[in-house]
Amino acid sequence: MHESLPPVCTRYHRAVELIGRRWAGAIIQALLAGPARFASIRDAIPDISDRMLSERLKELETEGIVTRHVHPDAPVRVEYELTDKGRDLQGALAAIGAWAERWLEPPAPPVRASA
Repeated sequence: MHESLPPVCTRYHRAVELIGRRWAGAIIQALLAGPARFASIRDAIPDISDRMLSERLKELETEGIVTRHVHPDAPVRVEYELTDKGRDLQGALAAIGAWAERWLEPPAPPVRASA
């Protein structure tokens, strides 16, 4: 017996695809602590490359989730900050975090090669 399922809400699907992109949720989570420079964000997210961080920040900026502030100091200082739209994701990310704590096993520690 095959039942028809209701169509998935297009806004929901777009939101899940946006924050579910690799590294996007982690970047948003890091910026929930407040404005940060590129290197600080990179250091807060293990294994992210500069290229990937740059791409995701641009995507999140295009979506109106992150804003980029250029401070004309010498040298120029660039900071990234969540917009109101981005900060509004805090509840959703907290819910995902609570789910992860309940249902996901912690990652195994890296295996060290013997000398």
